[in-house]
Amino acid sequence: MEVIILVGHGSPKKDANQMDIVGRLLHGMMHPGCVKDCVKACYLQFAQPDLHAAIKEAAVGRPERIIIHPYFLNAGAHVTKDIPGMTEEARALYPGIEFIYTEPLGVAEEIVSVAKERIEAAKGEIKPLEIEKRSFEIIAKEAESMLESGILPGGILSGEKVPIVQRVVHATGDFEFMSTLIFHPEAVRAGIEAIRSGMDIITDVEMSRAGINKKALSGFGGKVMCGIDAVKGEDTSRTRAERGFCDLAAGQANAGIYVIGNAPTALFGCTRLINEGVLKPRLVIGVPVGFVRAVEAKALLASQAEKFPFITNAGRKGGSTVAAAIVNALILMAKQGFTSPGSGN
Repeated sequence: MEVIILVGHGSPKKDANQMDIVGRLLHGMMHPGCVKDCVKACYLQFAQPDLHAAIKEAAVGRPERIIIHPYFLNAGAHVTKDIPGMTEEARALYPGIEFIYTEPLGVAEEIVSVAKERIEAAKGEIKPLEIEKRSFEIIAKEAESMLESGILPGGILSGEKVPIVQRVVHATGDFEFMSTLIFHPEAVRAGIEAIRSGMDIITDVEMSRAGINKKALSGFGGKVMCGIDAVKGEDTSRTRAERGFCDLAAGQANAGIYVIGNAPTALFGCTRLINEGVLKPRLVIGVPVGFVRAVEAKALLASQAEKFPFITNAGRKGGSTVAAAIVNALILMAKQGFTSPGSGN
């Protein structure tokens, strides 16, 4: 086990002390999915905790090593004298722990790129498409680093699912989806063919519908529908999302893609109607988020591999943002003329 300590200078201006945010970001990048307090932030002056307190707290769990990183641009006195001195004191206090002291941020291409981006943004020169392009470049670079370090399994970013996985990460900022998204072997091909055929999409909630690029979909002749707002009366046996989705889907012959991003009950209802022969999907996208039955609903969907194509994910995470990102990736792939291997197109 190792603990990383980020050391900032600190400022009398309280809202300028944001090392805790940097620490959380670094933790998510280096230890995705970790719930331990293994990245700590501290300051040299003006703010708490200081470096002595951070080291003491880090040493409580008796980690194998403590890595101290000076979050400074240049190697001034703090970096070359003050922090190394405190690190040596810590080595004497905790002889059973290895202490590693890193270089400061220094002159790095990534930092210069950030400076360039700030300048261009201030001048109003960054266009929306350029922002998206840079975002995907960052995702690809960080994913490659995660593959090299073994955080992600090899081969996970290959083939036709890559554009979908990348767009989900782009929409959520969560790299965990790279390893939790689950694809039926025919899912991408089936989804693209349904979109190109002008088939409609039905969603569980308005948030899922709102996030889908309806203008791009309409270019193929399809539309996006949601029935939750049309639900009338009370029904204690079904949620509004399940009623709205199931009642609408059962009456739409042109619907080909069913999208559930929020409501596990809607996904259970969708699966039931498919097994009863009421619905005949080209693709089911089921990524509901939550603590109650979300995992079970997605597990049920994943068990239907012999019956119909699907895209889902393992675990509690998900949501309308994820669902819409998957659909938008498929629409873009259809628009760009993507051909799935073995499709014959």
